[in-house]
Amino acid sequence: MLNDAYTRGVEYLKMVQRLALQPEMVDVLEPTFTTLSTTLSTTLKMSDREFTLQEYRISICNWIGQNIYTVNAQLNTYLQVCHECFHPQERRNIRIFAVPLAHSLGIDGFCNILINPTTILIDVGRVAPTDWLGIVAHEYAHAHLGLSGHNYQFANILCHLCLGLGLEPPTWEATTMESSLRSWPYCQSTTNPLAFWMGEA
Repeated sequence: MLNDAYTRGVEYLKMVQRLALQPEMVDVLEPTFTTLSTTLSTTLKMSDREFTLQEYRISICNWIGQNIYTVNAQLNTYLQVCHECFHPQERRNIRIFAVPLAHSLGIDGFCNILINPTTILIDVGRVAPTDWLGIVAHEYAHAHLGLSGHNYQFANILCHLCLGLGLEPPTWEATTMESSLRSWPYCQSTTNPLAFWMGEA
């Protein structure tokens, strides 16, 4: 097993890239990461100066190498409580990982239903830890159905999960179903998702 935090972080990011719909959805190691330069917070500093992109990468990889197993353990706990909302024979083979998603995507997580097992990737840096369960429940509904989109089937599964998990069930009108369910349960976005991945949150 690798014992260097940075190397473990790099290997982890390469692994989750292979699980994404497209590798560039996880872009910390990619040239496209430079497109974030204008959005990176100036409040994160090293020795009274702003981070360079390479320093961001190193810091993120080091933090992931040291902490990702703890974060994933929490996500797996939430995955298990979602499973428990269904009879064992109804449960799909699903796995879940935390990952810093490309800023340009503008999403908190997604479910890759095109691979087996179905894989949920969550950018836990985009929302407060108190909202992680809600994001997992939303993506779990996609994984359980094996479908993208936010239709009546999705609404029914998400309602079932919310009731079982003690979350507020969704409400919608026929004309606003897609837009209402796309962001349910509601989660407050963080101002700088990368702060979490650098241990600054």
